[in-house]
Amino acid sequence: MEFGPLTAAQKRELEGDEEDPFDAAGITLTYRAKERHVALRDEDGSLVASTGMVEVEVEAQGNRFPVVGLGGVIVRAPYRGRGLARQVVEAALTRATALGPPFALLFCHEDRAGLYRKLGFAEVRDKVTVEQAEGTAELPQLAMWRALHRSAAAWPPGPLTVHSLPF
Repeated sequence: MEFGPLTAAQKRELEGDEEDPFDAAGITLTYRAKERHVALRDEDGSLVASTGMVEVEVEAQGNRFPVVGLGGVIVRAPYRGRGLARQVVEAALTRATALGPPFALLFCHEDRAGLYRKLGFAEVRDKVTVEQAEGTAELPQLAMWRALHRSAAAWPPGPLTVHSLPF
């Protein structure tokens, strides 16, 4: 299913009683809410997995271009290990392709990068800076990109500026 912003009730449903489902303890950045979500429900209608999406502009080598940012990938604890993260990210990528930007971009912990590599994502090897209320900050997580269209050019080398809060 697809819907807009995640409501507080949907967030509680997905996170359950986990204190830090995204392993974000220690990361001091402010993240932006996602504008769209793709989710999976179980047979009784409960949300079991979700991925958020936003459209933002980034800049590399002096060129600004749009990307679809993916973030907030979550699978409820009792449903992990069943391939649901892959399913919900693949569904989000299908929808991202229809939105038009040439690339998808995401930020993740190194221990989760394997899933995204299997889905065709590659690491942004240079420094990534993101907006914050007090200015810009270097992203402490791994940034990964993927072309959404066959006609998309290669990802430009060099430092990347995300003209948005991280997602």
